[in-house]
This record gives sequence, structure tokens and C-alpha cells, in this order.
Amino acid sequence: MVEPDKQDHPIMAIDRDGLNALIQRLAAEGYQVIGPRVEDAAVVLGPVAGVADLPAGWTDEQSGGHYRLVADGKGEAGALFGYTLAAQGWKRYLHPPRTRLWQAHREGRSWRVEAEAAPQRYAFLGVRACELSAIGVLDRVFDNGQFTDPGYAARRSGTFIVAVNCGRAAATCFCASMDTGPKAHAGFDLALTELPGEDRAGFVVEVGSPAGAAMLQAIPHGPAAAADIDAAERAVATATAQMQRAAGGREMVADAAGVLSRNAEHPLWEAVAARCLGCGNCTAVCPTCFCTSVEDTTDLSGEVAERWRRWDSCFTLDFSYIHGGSVRRGTASRYRQWITHKLSYWHEQFGTSGCVGCGRCITWCPVGIDITEEARALAESEGRT
Repeated sequence: MVEPDKQDHPIMAIDRDGLNALIQRLAAEGYQVIGPRVEDAAVVLGPVAGVADLPAGWTDEQSGGHYRLVADGKGEAGALFGYTLAAQGWKRYLHPPRTRLWQAHREGRSWRVEAEAAPQRYAFLGVRACELSAIGVLDRVFDNGQFTDPGYAARRSGTFIVAVNCGRAAATCFCASMDTGPKAHAGFDLALTELPGEDRAGFVVEVGSPAGAAMLQAIPHGPAAAADIDAAERAVATATAQMQRAAGGREMVADAAGVLSRNAEHPLWEAVAARCLGCGNCTAVCPTCFCTSVEDTTDLSGEVAERWRRWDSCFTLDFSYIHGGSVRRGTASRYRQWITHKLSYWHEQFGTSGCVGCGRCITWCPVGIDITEEARALAESEGRT
């Protein structure tokens, strides 16, 4: 887990060879490096062994219910991180879709519980600022000092994070309105900004932890030129300027609890329900959703029993099932639960918003439902803008 570094570090620079050396060094120290790669016409997260595995020359188009991978025409000379967000999030490595909680084997009249193996140490490469904020949200949920999920804490404590600041924004991005990006400010070991232009095939590097400083010292690097630092700042400013969405406007963000609680019976909910498929895509791609269910299984011989935790969604009818039926029977109530939890009472539970403005829920909604537009509609119904 990243620890704050109280020392001041100069802004440094590395080239692509330096980045390749960083990946190899992390692997040599026992990390499995997870980063972006192109598979099935999308940028996804998976194991990477070097720069050659990264999505050089690829960018993306994202809008409501639309994702398309697009070549920038530069091939291997193109940007390595020219896309905005991968189809998946880092949550799947810290809070996996399926986790075995325990396994027991029958021994006569008793049971022997198998100890779980130590988790894989991960190094995340290419974490965006909004995703760093999402990991911080998961930390508050699963390891908050009062309640700790041992599996999450074990996976998280061994993670090395290399962030990448954004140089462009997708049409679905709204992290600037949530104060979560597009520049990473904390929560990383190293943060890279890819330098634009044909004459700059490298990265400006900021150190965020003692572990990051030690790792940087182990690879080829040098001080960043003033022109490169300026170019990196302009790239981030460009991404900020490209964002047109906000979660109902900054006033809505500041008073989400009030707006949502005053409009619990608003006709908007039924209007959304008429479009919503209840598929749960939004919760699956959301980097902060953490709802789960638990399943107990035994093998056919009755000799082995297991307990598994798997991702679930508040959009499913069974999720709120108790004796007598489901609490939230209609799609309208389930969508209201989701958006209200994200923007409102998540603050009461965890001291932060449950939305980081990544926009994945907009992109991967089959019918293009937009959380920012639904929040805006509620705000405008009260005369807010």
C-alpha cells in the first residue's frame, strides 16, 4: 500500500526504454505487472511483460452505450497511453469477481479447513487519477480501521501503483467535476505523464512514496527539462478542458443528499426505469461498487465444502430479497437506490462520494443512461442549474 512521502522530490524523466526497465524490475522483485493491452478490439487490463505489450498507437471513442478502439495512424510510434480508460477496472484484482473464503475437507467426524495461499503481489501500471480515487474509496470500505476484510487488506498492502496522468478525456469523463482528476495527486508510488509530440517519446515522472523513489533509482532516468514539465502540464490541462459533463453540476454535487432525499418520489425514476434493462452493467464496470453475495457448495461426495463470495448487483431482484420477497421490486426503486447510494449516503458511510467521475457506467450501459444527466434532471426540477 502506498505510504505518504514527506520528502520533496525533483520531477524526473524516463524514456520508453526506462519504462521497459521499470516493468522488468518490478517483475524481478516478485510483482505481477498488470497494465493495459489490446484484446478483442478493446483496451483491457492484464499481465504485461514489457512496453511491447502496451497499446501503442491506439486510442478510443466513448459515449453513451458506445465504445470503439481507434488506431491513431502512428503504429508503434504512437502514444502508449493514448486511450482514456480500459474496459475493466483495477477493482477486479483487489476485490475479485469470485473469491473463495474457505475450503474444508472431511476428516472422520470433523473438518479440516485449508489455509488460503498468500495473495499475488501486483504492480498496477497505467492507473488513472479517477481510478486512484476509486481505490481510495475501496480502502475506506474494506480496510477502514474499524472493519477490515483480510483478503482485500492482504492484496492491497502488497500493491505497487504506477499512475498515468490523462492527456485527453473521453466524452463520458467528468472527473474534473468530482475533483478526482485528470491529474493524480496522491495514492501512487510513481506517476507518469506521457509527453506529446513526435520529438518527445518519454514521460515526466513524479515520485509519490519511498518505494517509488527506490524503484526509480533502480532504472535509467534523469531530470526533466523545464519544457517537458510545461508540456506535461499542458497535456493535463487539455484533458480538463475537454470535459463537458458534471454530475448534475457542482451545486448538485455539493447538495446531492438534499436533492435526492427531497425527490424520492420524483417521476424521473419511472422514466429511467422505462429505459433501464436492469442488467447491472453499470455496477460491474463501476470501480467502487462492492456488493456481493455468498454461496456455500459441497462436492458430490460430501467430502469437500467451500464458501465463495461473488460480485452481485443492487440491480438484481434477488439482491434485496428477504423472507417474504424483495424489498426493491421495481427497476425504478433499484436505480434510485444505486444513484442515491453513489452520490448521497455514501458520504455518511465512508466520508466520500461513491462516484469518481470515470464515466464507465455511461459508456457500458447498453441503452446509454447517463448518471450525470439523471442527476442534472433532478437538480433542474428544483430550479438548479
